[in-house]
Amino acid sequence: MSGHSKWSTIKHKKGRADAARGRLFTKLIKEITIAARMGGGSEDANPRLRSAVATAKAANMPMDNIGRAIKKGTGELEGVTYEEITYEGYGPEGVAILVDCLTDNKNRCVSEIRHIFSKHNCKMAEPGAVAWIFSDSGRVVVEGEDIDEEALMEAVMDAGATDLEDDGSGFTVYSAVEDVEAVRSACEEAGYTVAESGRVKLPSNSVKIEGRAAVSLLKILSALDEADDTQDVWANFDMDDSILEEMA
Repeated sequence: MSGHSKWSTIKHKKGRADAARGRLFTKLIKEITIAARMGGGSEDANPRLRSAVATAKAANMPMDNIGRAIKKGTGELEGVTYEEITYEGYGPEGVAILVDCLTDNKNRCVSEIRHIFSKHNCKMAEPGAVAWIFSDSGRVVVEGEDIDEEALMEAVMDAGATDLEDDGSGFTVYSAVEDVEAVRSACEEAGYTVAESGRVKLPSNSVKIEGRAAVSLLKILSALDEADDTQDVWANFDMDDSILEEMA
Protein backbone atom coordinates (compact mmCIF):
# COMPACT_ATOMS: atom_id res chain seq x y z
CA MET A 1 0.00 0.00 0.00
CA SER A 2 1.33 3.42 -0.89
CA GLY A 3 2.18 5.87 1.86
CA HIS A 4 -0.57 8.19 0.69
CA SER A 5 -3.19 5.47 0.94
CA LYS A 6 -1.96 4.50 4.38
CA TRP A 7 -2.13 8.17 5.41
CA SER A 8 -5.74 8.25 4.22
CA THR A 9 -6.49 5.23 6.40
CA ILE A 10 -4.87 6.86 9.42
CA LYS A 11 -6.89 10.04 8.80
CA HIS A 12 -10.07 7.98 8.67
CA LYS A 13 -9.28 6.31 12.01
CA LYS A 14 -8.24 9.66 13.44
CA GLY A 15 -11.64 10.96 12.38
CA ARG A 16 -13.26 8.84 15.05
CA ALA A 17 -11.36 10.75 17.71
CA ASP A 18 -12.09 14.01 15.93
CA ALA A 19 -15.81 13.22 16.04
CA ALA A 20 -15.72 13.21 19.83
CA ARG A 21 -14.71 16.88 19.88
CA GLY A 22 -16.80 17.97 16.93
CA ARG A 23 -14.07 18.54 14.34
CA LEU A 24 -15.29 15.82 12.00
CA PHE A 25 -18.86 17.09 12.18
CA THR A 26 -17.69 20.60 11.32
CA LYS A 27 -15.94 19.34 8.19
CA LEU A 28 -18.92 17.26 7.15
CA ILE A 29 -21.36 20.12 7.68
CA LYS A 30 -19.23 22.37 5.48
CA GLU A 31 -19.13 19.73 2.74
CA ILE A 32 -22.88 19.15 2.89
CA THR A 33 -23.55 22.90 2.78
CA ILE A 34 -21.39 23.61 -0.24
CA ALA A 35 -22.57 20.47 -2.04
CA ALA A 36 -26.18 21.64 -1.62
CA ARG A 37 -25.26 25.16 -2.69
CA MET A 38 -23.57 23.96 -5.87
CA GLY A 39 -25.88 21.13 -6.91
CA GLY A 40 -29.18 21.63 -5.07
CA GLY A 41 -30.74 20.00 -2.03
CA SER A 42 -31.93 16.76 -3.66
CA GLU A 43 -29.69 13.80 -2.89
CA ASP A 44 -31.10 11.91 -5.88
CA ALA A 45 -30.02 14.66 -8.28
CA ASN A 46 -26.79 15.65 -6.51
CA PRO A 47 -24.16 12.88 -6.24
CA ARG A 48 -21.77 15.03 -4.21
CA LEU A 49 -24.49 15.78 -1.67
CA ARG A 50 -25.50 12.14 -1.57
CA SER A 51 -21.93 11.08 -0.75
CA ALA A 52 -21.57 13.80 1.88
CA VAL A 53 -24.83 12.86 3.59
CA ALA A 54 -23.98 9.16 3.53
CA THR A 55 -20.60 9.83 5.13
CA ALA A 56 -22.24 12.04 7.76
CA LYS A 57 -24.73 9.29 8.59
CA ALA A 58 -21.87 6.79 8.90
CA ALA A 59 -20.27 9.17 11.41
CA ASN A 60 -23.55 9.20 13.39
CA MET A 61 -24.31 12.83 12.69
CA PRO A 62 -27.89 13.67 13.79
CA MET A 63 -30.37 14.07 10.94
CA ASP A 64 -31.31 17.52 12.23
CA ASN A 65 -27.74 18.69 11.69
CA ILE A 66 -27.71 17.24 8.19
CA GLY A 67 -31.04 18.85 7.33
CA ARG A 68 -29.94 22.28 8.55
CA ALA A 69 -26.70 22.06 6.60
CA ILE A 70 -28.62 21.27 3.41
CA LYS A 71 -31.04 24.14 3.97
CA LYS A 72 -28.18 26.56 4.61
CA GLY A 73 -26.65 25.46 1.33
CA THR A 74 -29.86 25.94 -0.62
CA GLY A 75 -30.58 29.27 1.07
CA GLU A 76 -33.67 28.11 2.97
CA LEU A 77 -31.84 28.98 6.19
CA GLU A 78 -29.39 31.80 6.74
CA GLY A 79 -25.85 30.58 6.98
CA VAL A 80 -22.20 31.16 6.22
CA THR A 81 -21.05 31.24 2.60
CA TYR A 82 -18.06 28.97 2.08
CA GLU A 83 -15.48 29.21 -0.68
CA GLU A 84 -13.50 26.25 -2.00
CA ILE A 85 -9.76 26.89 -2.22
CA THR A 86 -6.84 24.53 -2.82
CA TYR A 87 -3.33 25.47 -1.70
CA GLU A 88 -0.18 23.79 -2.97
CA GLY A 89 3.23 23.35 -1.47
CA TYR A 90 6.33 21.26 -0.94
CA GLY A 91 7.15 19.16 2.10
CA PRO A 92 10.43 17.52 3.15
CA GLU A 93 12.40 15.95 0.27
CA GLY A 94 10.19 17.82 -2.20
CA VAL A 95 7.00 15.87 -1.44
CA ALA A 96 4.06 17.50 -3.22
CA ILE A 97 1.23 18.62 -0.92
CA LEU A 98 -2.31 19.75 -1.75
CA VAL A 99 -4.56 21.28 0.91
CA ASP A 100 -8.27 21.48 0.08
CA CYS A 101 -10.07 24.10 2.17
CA LEU A 102 -13.60 25.38 2.67
CA THR A 103 -13.55 28.80 4.26
CA ASP A 104 -15.68 31.85 4.93
CA ASN A 105 -12.57 34.02 5.22
CA LYS A 106 -9.95 33.54 2.51
CA ASN A 107 -7.41 35.90 4.11
CA ARG A 108 -7.56 34.06 7.43
CA CYS A 109 -7.33 30.71 5.69
CA VAL A 110 -4.27 31.45 3.55
CA SER A 111 -2.55 33.08 6.51
CA GLU A 112 -2.99 29.96 8.64
CA ILE A 113 -1.91 27.55 5.90
CA ARG A 114 1.14 29.69 5.07
CA HIS A 115 2.06 29.83 8.77
CA ILE A 116 1.93 26.03 9.04
CA PHE A 117 4.18 25.56 6.02
CA SER A 118 6.65 28.12 7.37
CA LYS A 119 6.61 26.70 10.90
CA HIS A 120 7.60 23.29 9.55
CA ASN A 121 10.35 24.71 7.30
CA CYS A 122 8.36 23.97 4.15
CA LYS A 123 7.08 26.30 1.47
CA MET A 124 3.89 27.02 -0.41
CA ALA A 125 3.88 26.87 -4.20
CA GLU A 126 2.18 28.73 -7.01
CA PRO A 127 -1.17 27.37 -8.27
CA GLY A 128 -0.57 24.46 -10.64
CA ALA A 129 2.96 23.75 -9.44
CA VAL A 130 2.10 20.34 -7.97
CA ALA A 131 -1.62 19.89 -8.73
CA TRP A 132 -0.76 18.20 -12.05
CA ILE A 133 0.66 15.23 -10.13
CA PHE A 134 -2.77 14.37 -8.73
CA SER A 135 -5.90 13.06 -10.44
CA ASP A 136 -9.43 12.68 -9.13
CA SER A 137 -10.67 9.22 -8.22
CA GLY A 138 -13.62 7.73 -6.39
CA ARG A 139 -13.05 5.94 -3.07
CA VAL A 140 -15.28 3.80 -0.89
CA VAL A 141 -13.99 2.69 2.53
CA VAL A 142 -15.40 -0.67 3.65
CA GLU A 143 -14.95 -1.63 7.30
CA GLY A 144 -15.08 -5.07 8.86
CA GLU A 145 -12.99 -8.04 9.91
CA ASP A 146 -12.46 -11.19 7.86
CA ILE A 147 -13.66 -9.63 4.59
CA ASP A 148 -13.01 -11.92 1.66
CA GLU A 149 -11.19 -9.85 -0.95
CA GLU A 150 -12.37 -11.94 -3.90
CA ALA A 151 -15.99 -11.78 -2.76
CA LEU A 152 -15.77 -8.01 -2.31
CA MET A 153 -14.20 -7.56 -5.73
CA GLU A 154 -16.92 -9.68 -7.30
CA ALA A 155 -19.57 -7.54 -5.61
CA VAL A 156 -18.18 -4.22 -6.86
CA MET A 157 -16.55 -5.00 -10.19
CA ASP A 158 -19.67 -4.55 -12.31
CA ALA A 159 -20.36 -1.23 -10.53
CA GLY A 160 -17.11 0.24 -11.82
CA ALA A 161 -14.49 -0.61 -9.19
CA THR A 162 -10.95 -0.41 -10.52
CA ASP A 163 -8.83 -1.47 -7.53
CA LEU A 164 -8.91 -2.71 -3.92
CA GLU A 165 -6.48 -2.05 -1.09
CA ASP A 166 -6.40 -3.90 2.23
CA ASP A 167 -5.87 -1.38 5.04
CA GLY A 168 -5.78 -3.91 7.86
CA SER A 169 -9.26 -3.19 9.21
CA GLY A 170 -11.15 -3.37 5.95
CA PHE A 171 -10.72 -2.39 2.32
CA THR A 172 -10.57 0.75 0.24
CA VAL A 173 -12.29 0.40 -3.12
CA TYR A 174 -11.28 2.77 -5.92
CA SER A 175 -13.25 3.73 -9.00
CA ALA A 176 -13.76 6.56 -11.44
CA VAL A 177 -15.37 9.57 -9.74
CA GLU A 178 -18.62 9.10 -11.65
CA ASP A 179 -18.89 5.47 -10.44
CA VAL A 180 -18.35 6.02 -6.73
CA GLU A 181 -22.05 6.05 -5.84
CA ALA A 182 -22.68 2.86 -7.82
CA VAL A 183 -19.76 1.20 -6.02
CA ARG A 184 -21.05 2.36 -2.65
CA SER A 185 -24.51 0.98 -3.41
CA ALA A 186 -23.03 -2.32 -4.57
CA CYS A 187 -21.10 -2.63 -1.30
CA GLU A 188 -24.16 -1.92 0.81
CA GLU A 189 -26.38 -4.26 -1.21
CA ALA A 190 -23.81 -7.02 -0.67
CA GLY A 191 -24.01 -6.45 3.09
CA TYR A 192 -20.74 -4.61 3.65
CA THR A 193 -20.39 -1.69 6.06
CA VAL A 194 -19.43 1.50 4.22
CA ALA A 195 -17.72 4.02 6.48
CA GLU A 196 -16.87 6.68 3.92
CA SER A 197 -17.15 7.47 0.22
CA GLY A 198 -16.38 10.33 -2.09
CA ARG A 199 -13.78 11.94 -4.29
CA VAL A 200 -10.06 11.66 -3.55
CA LYS A 201 -6.91 12.90 -5.25
CA LEU A 202 -4.33 10.24 -6.05
CA PRO A 203 -0.74 11.01 -7.08
CA SER A 204 0.72 9.68 -10.33
CA ASN A 205 4.14 9.26 -8.71
CA SER A 206 5.52 9.10 -5.20
CA VAL A 207 8.61 10.14 -3.26
CA LYS A 208 10.20 7.58 -0.94
CA ILE A 209 10.81 9.24 2.40
CA GLU A 210 12.26 7.91 5.64
CA GLY A 211 14.00 8.81 8.88
CA ARG A 212 13.71 12.31 10.28
CA ALA A 213 12.29 13.62 7.02
CA ALA A 214 9.41 11.14 7.29
CA VAL A 215 8.61 12.26 10.82
CA SER A 216 8.75 15.92 9.74
CA LEU A 217 6.42 15.22 6.82
CA LEU A 218 3.81 13.53 9.00
CA LYS A 219 3.95 16.43 11.44
CA ILE A 220 3.16 19.02 8.76
CA LEU A 221 0.45 16.84 7.22
CA SER A 222 -1.18 16.45 10.64
CA ALA A 223 -0.92 20.19 11.33
CA LEU A 224 -2.47 21.04 7.96
CA ASP A 225 -5.22 18.49 8.49
CA GLU A 226 -6.11 20.03 11.85
CA ALA A 227 -6.35 23.61 10.52
CA ASP A 228 -9.85 25.03 10.98
CA ASP A 229 -10.60 25.47 7.28
CA THR A 230 -8.96 22.29 5.98
CA GLN A 231 -11.16 19.60 4.46
CA ASP A 232 -8.49 17.26 3.04
CA VAL A 233 -4.74 16.98 2.67
CA TRP A 234 -3.08 15.01 -0.13
CA ALA A 235 0.60 14.19 -0.65
CA ASN A 236 2.68 12.01 -2.99
CA PHE A 237 4.86 10.11 -0.56
CA ASP A 238 5.72 6.53 0.29
CA MET A 239 7.19 5.37 3.59
CA ASP A 240 7.42 2.32 5.79
CA ASP A 241 4.22 1.36 7.59
CA SER A 242 6.06 1.30 10.92
CA ILE A 243 6.66 5.07 10.77
CA LEU A 244 3.04 5.81 9.85
CA GLU A 245 1.67 3.57 12.59
CA GLU A 246 4.01 5.07 15.20
CA MET A 247 2.87 8.58 14.31
CA ALA A 248 -0.79 7.52 14.28
